[in-house]
Amino acid sequence: MATRNVQRTADGHYVIIRGRRWRATDPLVPEAVKQRLIHHLMSARRAVAAAGDDEDLRRAARGRVKVAKTGLGERGTAWWEQTAAERRQRWNDCLRQLEQTG
Repeated sequence: MATRNVQRTADGHYVIIRGRRWRATDPLVPEAVKQRLIHHLMSARRAVAAAGDDEDLRRAARGRVKVAKTGLGERGTAWWEQTAAERRQRWNDCLRQLEQTG
């Protein structure tokens, strides 16, 4: 596997990949939770690709991508603007939602 050249902004809020800035994953997300969210994210991304021309399947899969990325802190309210309790609530709610929907 090739290693990616990932740079972080000085404040740690963003990563820069191939010249593009992306919100960094919330560093408070526990490793086990992070891995479960990433598993759901990758599964949802595969479902987007497999949806073909079925717009309903694609929409549902993209919704799961959004929930996983929100759980990781990469979408929604910026994690650095939330309290630790709000951050925990966010990743737990998102993980629960993903695990209920498959």
